[in-house]
Amino acid sequence: MTLTDDAPGAVARNRDDESFGKLVEAFLGGGVVVLSGAGLSTESGIPDYRGPSGRARRAEPMTYQVFSGSAAARQRYWARSHLGWRHITGAKPNAGHHAVAELGRRGLLAGIITQNVDGLHQAAGARGVTELHGSLHRVACLGCGQRTSRRELDRRLRLANPSWAADAAAINPDGDAVLADSAVAGFAVADCAACGGVLKPDVVFFGENVPKQRVEDCYALVSDARALVVLGSSLTVMSGCRYVRHAAKLGIPVLIVNQGATRGDAHAACTLDAPLGETLRAVAGQVARRGLVAGGLDPAGGG
Repeated sequence: MTLTDDAPGAVARNRDDESFGKLVEAFLGGGVVVLSGAGLSTESGIPDYRGPSGRARRAEPMTYQVFSGSAAARQRYWARSHLGWRHITGAKPNAGHHAVAELGRRGLLAGIITQNVDGLHQAAGARGVTELHGSLHRVACLGCGQRTSRRELDRRLRLANPSWAADAAAINPDGDAVLADSAVAGFAVADCAACGGVLKPDVVFFGENVPKQRVEDCYALVSDARALVVLGSSLTVMSGCRYVRHAAKLGIPVLIVNQGATRGDAHAACTLDAPLGETLRAVAGQVARRGLVAGGLDPAGGG
């Protein structure tokens, strides 16, 4: 998807022009590290916990301690996730994901750190993506450590539950569907095909630590950046906020685009409260137009 024009609509009419201009300049300078959160994926139909679409939800996310310590909790999780997975795997990248991928193709990104587990950056064609919290598209065995495809597990769960049918009352973040207890009770869980161990989505649950090497790799990426741009994250969770604090400590400009205030606003050179899709499409359009002019080409095709 090539973005060469500003997006029409609310962003073009109402955006904070000073902050928008700083955002464009940051990307034009290159060497940008993007830190993305759930707010970037809400326009793809994936809800969040803390943004505008998440404020009405009171669902508590699964914790590692509960999941690993209770067979009943795992049954509940996998029944809900089996249904919710269909929602996640059917989601498509939105204009924001495509804009980030376009900026990457132009060589302006040093890397992407995403707190999201939906794989939509990669689906849009982005490269150099570090999945800070893992991916719902993989499953890990807590026994032997083997990682397998979520699609394969989906196939096995369908075979193990041929007559199981349930309707979700709602879809929560991370593919968690709200189900009645009666629907959960009859659900059969699949164990690791290699060792019979407990299977867990290859994501970092609440109460679980991000792998140390992944943490350090992200610190190194931010340390070498010319700017850190936060997209769609409230930065409530320290696993993401620490990189904003790290950048600010090193004097690296932090720019935040999010709907609502964030935990990192005090460290930001500028903040922009605006819809992510339209804003990033407009940014990519400005970058493309100004890049062509800087290269001696007429964006209108005049040469």
